[in-house]
Amino acid sequence: MKRVLIITYYWPPAGGPGVQRWLNFVKYFREFGIEPIVYVPENPHYPIIDESFAVDVPQGIEIIKFQIKEPYKLAALFSKKKTKKISSGIISKTNPSLLEKLMLYVRGNFFIPDARVGWVKPSVIFLKNYISKNPVDIVISTGPPHSLHLIGMNLNEELNLPWIADFRDPWTSIHYHKSLRLNKFSKVKHHKLESKVLQSADAIVVTSPGTKAEFEMMTRKPIHIITNGFEISKKIVRTPDVSFSIAHIGSLLSNRNPEILWKVLSKIASENKDFAKDFKIVLAGAVSEEVMASLEKFNLNENVEMLGYVSHTEALQLQHNAQVLLLLEMDVPETRAIIPGKLFEYLAAKRPIIALGPKGSDIEEIIDKTKCGKFFTYFQEDGLRNLILQYYQLYKNNSLEINSENIDRYSRRELTQRMASLINDMLISPKK
Repeated sequence: MKRVLIITYYWPPAGGPGVQRWLNFVKYFREFGIEPIVYVPENPHYPIIDESFAVDVPQGIEIIKFQIKEPYKLAALFSKKKTKKISSGIISKTNPSLLEKLMLYVRGNFFIPDARVGWVKPSVIFLKNYISKNPVDIVISTGPPHSLHLIGMNLNEELNLPWIADFRDPWTSIHYHKSLRLNKFSKVKHHKLESKVLQSADAIVVTSPGTKAEFEMMTRKPIHIITNGFEISKKIVRTPDVSFSIAHIGSLLSNRNPEILWKVLSKIASENKDFAKDFKIVLAGAVSEEVMASLEKFNLNENVEMLGYVSHTEALQLQHNAQVLLLLEMDVPETRAIIPGKLFEYLAAKRPIIALGPKGSDIEEIIDKTKCGKFFTYFQEDGLRNLILQYYQLYKNNSLEINSENIDRYSRRELTQRMASLINDMLISPKK
């Protein structure tokens, strides 16, 4: 067994998509000759808690922890609500308060690359001591938070250990980066750190072709695409929603507010009384005030079911029960390389997907190749309307189904095999 040290911030009982990628790699690694050692904070500040993930942690896995000083805990003394929103990625699109502006400025300029940077130096000291007594073959850091890559980089430099930097999201090109109110010095520092990590890692893993293309302009180090994926579950028995449900699972932030969709649904409902009676918008997860205001603006309140945050187990059931699944990405160039993790769980649910995102999005290619639905930009109102009416007619005829293709390649076990192959290849051909 090859011993692999995995440096991650998100781990059960954390909820949300950030925890699932490496939890599932760890779950299957032993099948491929990898013994994972997971390094996580002792006392993290997780904006979302989901105890249901704990059952997926394999028995006997070594998990080592070290205390972290969380600035978000201090910020919560001033405003617990705004701190939770910012740490969850919910940033007001319009009219942010003075306190929110101040919190964003402090977050962006005093904590570079992110609020967990204070964990870097003590973690390096702790892990050097651990590795001296418990040798490992390779180190993997996963971000965000991207400060964890600085831990991997230091261990690589000081102990000459092979190091993989796994990017679940981009760094300086991530959509919220512009919202951090960075000064000139901070912008330069972010880019220098990003460049140093990309130049230093022995291998880089990304989750989308767009991120790979972006990073290839900054480094000659090998870059591998290993997307997120879905877990095959035989426990879920579909109970179809009685209504014509259009379900969005996950946080619905201000910049993902699909007013074009609300407009289309409102128009159809005003013209078709049966549709108005049958359709329902199901929202599971945090919903911003701007989104709720838009729903009211288009007279859709009576057709909306707000569920709030649900456990991952409940989310999977909702996905299978829905008539149609809704996938939304921000309409900005920075999100073209973002492939939401929920897309892969949507694939596993085998329900028709309506996706909205920017032109050139990596999402479109996956949807087209798997034949699981249709992707639209935020300007394709007629196409969106026609597809909704098509799906609605199929629903009325009890025949709303899809015949998706090529989804097995996105199973968590298949993806873990690819990650394990990369690790083994690096150890067979060590860096010179």
